[in-house]
Amino acid sequence: MIAAVDCGTNTIKLLVGDLPEVAVRESRTVRLGQGVDTTGELADEALERAFACLDEYAALIAEHDVTAIRFCATSATRDASNAAVFTDGVVARLGVRPEVLSGDEEAALSYDGAVRNLRVAAEPPVLVVDIGGGSTELVLGPASGEGGPVAGVSLDIGSVRLHERHLHTDPPTTAEILACVRDIEAQLDGSGVDLAAVRSVVGVAGSVTTVAAGVLDLPAYDPERIDQSTPSVADVREFVLRLVSMTVAERRALPFMAPGRADVIAAGALILDRVLVRTPVDRLVVSESDILDGIAWSLV
Repeated sequence: MIAAVDCGTNTIKLLVGDLPEVAVRESRTVRLGQGVDTTGELADEALERAFACLDEYAALIAEHDVTAIRFCATSATRDASNAAVFTDGVVARLGVRPEVLSGDEEAALSYDGAVRNLRVAAEPPVLVVDIGGGSTELVLGPASGEGGPVAGVSLDIGSVRLHERHLHTDPPTTAEILACVRDIEAQLDGSGVDLAAVRSVVGVAGSVTTVAAGVLDLPAYDPERIDQSTPSVADVREFVLRLVSMTVAERRALPFMAPGRADVIAAGALILDRVLVRTPVDRLVVSESDILDGIAWSLV
């Protein structure tokens, strides 16, 4: 068996399995990237939350016959000046050093995880959109995944980063929303990815899957119903508008909203909206398989 850990800005995820069979899939919202955009370092309380999560994961890994572990850290630790403290804590708990992925590596693994699980018709070129807490990956490639992506970029916009940067009022003011949208648009303008040439869009990670749960009006978060769903872009954009206008308390009350996501989901949803509006597609393909799966398959 293998164990894969995806340590992002907002969540830390674990997959243990003998692929394609998965024995454990867990996710914890720890907000490791709290304040990194402003301070340039990992906060003490964020490190405490992350290490508590990793203690749990170490116990889960110990319950299985794991022969290889890959721990990948993304945007928050890539930007933090005190990343060595985090590295030492990971080694002490899991016995492996975290790999701090480059933006290109992050994009390639996100693409592989998403397209390997694709079970609905997708006309190429396919755009995989991975909206994380600190960064967003846009990756173009064939629907089969054979040959890998043909273009990809990691942008310094994510749900936590943009929330902390722009959306300070509850609910956000029109001026704050417009400032956030301008930030997103500027990043997309400079991305170098031709979104107008896209024929299918596959969205992954928590911001996208939560929006999909909202469009589906689920009574609880249900990965099986969300995975491979194809909501219309019109319905997605309508729900994003509703989500952004809600207070944090109203979002938290939604039955499918994960703990720790209600405050930052508006920023993540706005990224999804601005990407979709630049493409000609009329439906979004939603995948529960993401960079975590890409990390896991890299060990096989």
